[in-house]
Amino acid sequence: MLTLRLTPYADGTWRWHRDRYLTGDRRSEIVPVAHSMTEQLAVTDGRRTLLVVRDVSAAEYERARGLAEEWPTDYVLVESVPDEPVQVVAGACRSTPLYLASDADTLHGSWDMGDLRRYAGALNAREATRLLLYRPRYSHDTLFTGIHRLTERSTAYFGGHLFLRYPAPALHSRPRELAPGADVEAAFVQALDDALDLRPLDPDRCHFHLTGGFDSATVATRAAQRFPGRLGTSALLIGGPGRPQQIRRRSEMRSAVVFGRCDELVDALRYLPLHPECLRVQGEPISPYEDPLHFPFVTLAQRITGSGAHAVFTGIGGDEMVALTQEEYPHRASGSLKDAESLPWLGPRVGRLAPYGDEGIAPAAAVNSMTLLSLESAAPVILRAGLWPVHPFADTGMVTLGEALPMDWRELKQLQRRRLASLGMSSAVTHPPERESFAEVVEEALISHGADLLVGMLASGSPLLDSGLIDPGGLRDGVRELRHGAYDEMRHSQLIEVVHLHLAATAYL
Repeated sequence: MLTLRLTPYADGTWRWHRDRYLTGDRRSEIVPVAHSMTEQLAVTDGRRTLLVVRDVSAAEYERARGLAEEWPTDYVLVESVPDEPVQVVAGACRSTPLYLASDADTLHGSWDMGDLRRYAGALNAREATRLLLYRPRYSHDTLFTGIHRLTERSTAYFGGHLFLRYPAPALHSRPRELAPGADVEAAFVQALDDALDLRPLDPDRCHFHLTGGFDSATVATRAAQRFPGRLGTSALLIGGPGRPQQIRRRSEMRSAVVFGRCDELVDALRYLPLHPECLRVQGEPISPYEDPLHFPFVTLAQRITGSGAHAVFTGIGGDEMVALTQEEYPHRASGSLKDAESLPWLGPRVGRLAPYGDEGIAPAAAVNSMTLLSLESAAPVILRAGLWPVHPFADTGMVTLGEALPMDWRELKQLQRRRLASLGMSSAVTHPPERESFAEVVEEALISHGADLLVGMLASGSPLLDSGLIDPGGLRDGVRELRHGAYDEMRHSQLIEVVHLHLAATAYL
């Protein structure tokens, strides 16, 4: 939600100038995202200065700082004190990322990793291994040495050298037995209303992703009940046998409550990921953490903006809200070396580094770390389009409710299914027979465009090959299978991550 340039031990007198905060010597600046759903404020006691940018008094400095850290949605706090290192703190309920880099004198930060491209040093092999194994971890690491992620509640100190400090682990609750007569659906609706009410909303300019999935449908239909006829909707259309079902289910969802007329649809099979017109493919410094379906999502975001919207609401976090615990559903973690045995393109270094994938990761967060990574993935595309992202399932009240619910309300998303059924939706919506996913879109993208990009990678070279993370012989075999109709979803779909990391490494390094 901001970009920054901070030089400690310089003139610490801050002032607001046009669209940014500047120090008297102009060596430090903070530029908030210009959006009606964000606000910024500055507090000073004459010596220290606190600048806060947050997702929509100052009688005593410490009280103001304490209140800032209690803000229930996304915020970034910068503290500047003469002759002391500067501090940057991220809030617990992140909806936007903040990446940091530094040189000898200055700390640089941005929600757009591409702004920090010149500070990328080399591939972070441990982080690359996590991503290639589809085992992402929430940490200060990024794919590049020299660029860091400020995780939730972390503090960055800079006085000539950058030091990042993790917070204490967040406390979580466990499932409980329901009280006699407990109305779970009413509690769920109230928690959802509370999440929606955290920000002042202009319903005529709010747009809701309505993908056909349970999570986005639950959020969007509740909001439409409260603001009938005023909310726009949008979706990417998938491919495969689930596509006709997605269209039918969305139509029933839009009929169950009264939405606005605007329904923006983008056919993901027409605007394929890895299309030659995609900025990622054209060599722009798109973060490797940005949405894997980048081209169709950029197209959708631009259309939402064109409809007059200024905020977009999603269902991200719904999976994690009702996830089963390891005790309830024992299962092996994804992304292990056993999962990678069928991936011949992974180089020998991946096997050596895989056992260390959990080193240096962030402690337990208030919001599930996989949710936070998903929010970080979605935000840049949304922000570039001039929109503000809102994710009600990532609200801490929703998270707390989910943790307390008995297993039978969480298993197979019973909470969301029962909520939609209570609105009169049919079993075709609440228990669809076909899988709805982007699997067919990814397959078509890899066959149509990905194979050529991988051939180019083998011909021109890549930091992934140079570092031993990708085996060229195994990659040739994978490309050959793509081109000769031997596509296997479990194996070959993971080649899209190879393409993304190669394109990012080439753009940044």
